Amino acid sequence: MDFFAPIHIDNLQPPIKYGDHVFLIGSCFTEHIGNALAGHKFSVLQNPNGILFDPASVCNALISYIENKPLAEDGLIYLNELWQSWQHHSRFSCIDKNTVLKNINDARQQAHDFLKKAGWLIITLGSSFSYRLNENNPDAKFNQLKVANCHRAPGQWFDKKMLSIEETITLLDNTYHRLRFFNPNLKILFTVSPVRHLRDGVVENNRSKAKLIEAVHHIVHKFPVANYFPAYELVIDVLRDYRFYDIDLAHPNYAATEFVLEKFITHCIDEASQQLMKELKQIAIAKKHRAFQPETNAHKAFLKAHYEKAKALSEKYSFLDMREEMEYFSK
Repeated sequence: MDFFAPIHIDNLQPPIKYGDHVFLIGSCFTEHIGNALAGHKFSVLQNPNGILFDPASVCNALISYIENKPLAEDGLIYLNELWQSWQHHSRFSCIDKNTVLKNINDARQQAHDFLKKAGWLIITLGSSFSYRLNENNPDAKFNQLKVANCHRAPGQWFDKKMLSIEETITLLDNTYHRLRFFNPNLKILFTVSPVRHLRDGVVENNRSKAKLIEAVHHIVHKFPVANYFPAYELVIDVLRDYRFYDIDLAHPNYAATEFVLEKFITHCIDEASQQLMKELKQIAIAKKHRAFQPETNAHKAFLKAHYEKAKALSEKYSFLDMREEMEYFSK
């Protein structure tokens, strides 16, 4: 008896491997994948603007990394006693204007440099809803600006619009060509976030996700180096149960995200890298171990054994930085 609907997932060709630079951008679900890759010591850069949800914000951010034009002072707003940017997450917000500008421009420069050499770009889209400032906002120069983060500004400052399939395709298509001209070796992997935007309403959330899926598949079928990984379908159609969601009934819980990550690793990472990931996971687990009796010979032998494992991996794989682990186990 089958308890899960079968799903076919094509293996990524070529697969992601150690040595590839992986750039990730998009919704909060992007960071589940990014954090897992970073934890296994892949070379990653994720969300230089902070979390982004809609195609317009993602595409605008990617174009800004390509062009690498420094953000000027007049691109900031002063709101709720903080200097902020409409295009950036609130983690960049600060009471000091110069600090905000420096952090934003440093992140943009880092993104420009990393994207230029990246082998993979993973884009996770979360919602078709886009927000733009209207004439009610206090600074006329921002009128009709599409914003990535509303920063708890009054709701009447914004117009909310669900992007059509055609609008999303145009955004992704134009951005694809800019990216490939900037970095001809770049390959792209699209996912749609399984996080449910329930504040938009259940029906509207489903319409929003459907438009994203249709637009993404248009791009995937059009361009050979564009690919799709079904993170959304794995949670919504395979797991398909509220027990796999957090208490807010919107975010997939730990079990669900681990299930998706297992499928991602199986179908998107090459076999040699998968084996190395297992070895690194063992070392990471050992590093979290806390001994009740740290002075015993048994614990000292445990530390020495894992120091030798970390050292051996460091010597075998020149791209691995195991200094932190070796320092920990040598104490």
